Amino acid sequence: MTAEALAGAFRDGTLSARTIVAACLARIARIDGAVNAFTDVLPERAAARAEALDAARARGEPLGPLAGVPFAVKNLFDIAGLPTRAGSTINRARAPASRDAALIRRMEAAGAILVGGLNMGEYAYDFTGENVHDGSTRNPHALGHMSGGSSGGSGGAIGAGLVPIALGSDTNGSIRVPSAFCGCFGLKPTYGRLTRAGSFPFVGSLDHLGPMARSVRDLALGYDAMQGPDPDDPVATTRPAELTASRLADGLGTLRVAVAGGYFARGGDAETFEAVATVARALDATREIEIPQAARARAAAYLITAAEGAALHLDRLRTRGQDFDPAVRDRLIAGAMIPAPMVERAQRFRRWYRAAVLDLFREVDVILAPATPCRAPRSGQTTFVLDGVTLPVRANIGVFTQPISFIGLPVVAVPVRLDAGLPLGVQVIAAPWREDVALRIAYHLERAGVARAPVANL
Repeated sequence: MTAEALAGAFRDGTLSARTIVAACLARIARIDGAVNAFTDVLPERAAARAEALDAARARGEPLGPLAGVPFAVKNLFDIAGLPTRAGSTINRARAPASRDAALIRRMEAAGAILVGGLNMGEYAYDFTGENVHDGSTRNPHALGHMSGGSSGGSGGAIGAGLVPIALGSDTNGSIRVPSAFCGCFGLKPTYGRLTRAGSFPFVGSLDHLGPMARSVRDLALGYDAMQGPDPDDPVATTRPAELTASRLADGLGTLRVAVAGGYFARGGDAETFEAVATVARALDATREIEIPQAARARAAAYLITAAEGAALHLDRLRTRGQDFDPAVRDRLIAGAMIPAPMVERAQRFRRWYRAAVLDLFREVDVILAPATPCRAPRSGQTTFVLDGVTLPVRANIGVFTQPISFIGLPVVAVPVRLDAGLPLGVQVIAAPWREDVALRIAYHLERAGVARAPVANL
């Protein structure tokens, strides 16, 4: 059941919160051994929360829009009583979090029920869903394939139908990549739209938090519940909440949709671009637009990611280097050696690139682009062939997401299934603060049957 359906069944008395939670936990116990999405399951907390909601309903108290809905979070979110793993072994020695992350508190204020923490790539420096400490999250649609990362546990949990809503983080594509690989909807909001307070950082100038779900309405309901200013996050916007769920069915009206050409039309498998073309046809989008200097933007994003990520972990690299995933450690060490003038140059380019891309939104409202260059690779696969060139998998999965994260644009990843094979993802990119536009497009595609997020048959 979707989050919307569960909340409705709880409100009208068809289902109790205790029944919903018991069914959710039973499904996790039955299926997650195959998927490995969860690192922490919280049955006592969830049961107590369900009992409190049932009592509130019995007293006739107002119920939130997500009342009775289970959700789970990537384990870089603080969960009261647990050390915040952030996918690492080092962090497990930290003191347990004293309170939940801000977005968990907001979800629970809307009536949702936290059932656990989810697997992720170490310190979010990952595109594959593989973790040397907790094991890989497997793609629920084909267990021998990658879930994508670094929010692989979030994508796996949604794709396997373990929870209707999961929260993840996206620095260079870590919500959009697992959404594409696992066949679900994901939202990377505008940079600063959702507070990051109470989450373990990766790259402060690129980090976003957001929801993943099996339906666009669930995605919007989760997003709406989490909006609002927060003085505890210095980059959180002071803009008031701009709710989206009630506007999904407004229609497309005069929205101008274009397909990203140039950089975004090469360097991937043919079926990747066919997924974009399928979406474009459903939207009657015939215009092509080129995002300038996208390849350079990706290179600059790499530089900033490596340098900022390394700066965050320098003390751990010096004292606990042997406890890192060797692949993550080596990338962080390399980042620590990037000359400062190179990073400064990347940041100057970033300002120019943002202005240039924002100019495009004078002409269009939405830009379509692939989410990944291919379907999910096999677990453990280290290279793939794109456009006849053999490339490393880990470094190139984010080829189409990084130039968009780099300037904080809102994006909805929509799952497209061209055949019986693994799903593909398409990015629906909007201007800053126009999550409503991207979600309306995604809702139209879902209703038209072009974008859909089936639950894996496990």
